[in-house]
Amino acid sequence: MSFKNFALHPSILQSIEHCGYTTATPIQTEAIPKALEGKDLIASANTGTGKTAAFVLPILNSIAKHSSKKKQAGHPSNLILTPTRELATQVSQAINKYGKKLRFTSISLLGGMPYGPQLKNLSRPVDIVVATPGRLIDHIERGRINLSNVKMLVLDEADRMLDMGFVTEVNKIADATAKDRQTLLFTATWDKKMAQLAQRLLTNPERIQVETEVTQENIDQRLHIADDAGHKNRLLHHILDDENLKQAIIFSSTKRGADDLAHSLRNEGYAASALHGDMKQGARNRALTNMRRGKLRFLVATDVAARGIDVTGISHVINFDLPRFAEDYVHRIGRTGRAGAEGTAISFALPDDMRHLERIERYTGQSVPRYIIEGLEPTRKLQQKARNKKRKFRSGNNSGVARKKNYSSASRKPSNQSHSRRR
Repeated sequence: MSFKNFALHPSILQSIEHCGYTTATPIQTEAIPKALEGKDLIASANTGTGKTAAFVLPILNSIAKHSSKKKQAGHPSNLILTPTRELATQVSQAINKYGKKLRFTSISLLGGMPYGPQLKNLSRPVDIVVATPGRLIDHIERGRINLSNVKMLVLDEADRMLDMGFVTEVNKIADATAKDRQTLLFTATWDKKMAQLAQRLLTNPERIQVETEVTQENIDQRLHIADDAGHKNRLLHHILDDENLKQAIIFSSTKRGADDLAHSLRNEGYAASALHGDMKQGARNRALTNMRRGKLRFLVATDVAARGIDVTGISHVINFDLPRFAEDYVHRIGRTGRAGAEGTAISFALPDDMRHLERIERYTGQSVPRYIIEGLEPTRKLQQKARNKKRKFRSGNNSGVARKKNYSSASRKPSNQSHSRRR
């Protein structure tokens, strides 16, 4: 559907056209009209589906319609909560991009950033606040911000906020907003905790479930089995020397692991930096800026810090450690293959990682093709508890045999073993 079919302000449509967008994505087609009608929404969509615009455009449209309304300092009319600082930054960029031709004020209240500029921004009238829960609670408790005028509340990646333990903060923030507010909840997953949160915060919500492929066809997925940590490091270094690897995000399961790996890579002469939640925001911003400018070749990140990363030119994602949650696998590999470009996602699995791999394959409905590098063959097998357990995968990938597309070296070749005979 064309954006022109939505009842959006002409200035917003001009900005959308200037960005080169003409056709709305499925989540935008479903969510925008309902949001413009003032309905509460529960929207489930995967990463890379355009969900940010699905809530940013209705907010901007509301501001354009009520541009003459008197504003108070520190009394925002719109609030967007995000789980991480990087995601908040991405949302703020989208707001400025789509609202380029409108007159409004948008500020960010993020942990790890200096208080001075935030206090200065709160001393002025503001239309939109983009915030992480912890820092926003801090400002509320110190009386620096009043949310009683908030008419639209957006919870972006609400499932991640709950995973991070922010349920109390989210409820407290929601209680501070207007009782007749409109609430838009976006989540990739749905469980009992999410249902309880939605029941408490939303009123007669419309449920939107966008059925999209969990993984992207333009991302070449590969799995390497490693005997131990030493073998995993040797596999990594072999892959990092691939001439087709331009820039990569390497995922670690822990902050310390990210620091150690980034430090090791730098000592070996690679342009690498860590990115995780314990780093100060200034350091995190520098790492991302250097990555975008091509000064870094490798960014070693944890899942939380990587939420919201949108760097064009990432040719590879490397799962040095498999994620605990299957949906994180989708978020991780979605950092490459952006805007229709080709990408490669490489994962390492230790023998006892079978349960994590099974969760991923069950969630995506696909097996991850196994690859073997000549000279670095594994000697151990994945520990499978139920070898004969049958699972269904989407056609075209049910054998688990890697595609013919190989690494640049002739010595690197895919495994010819079927999925049922794991190495």
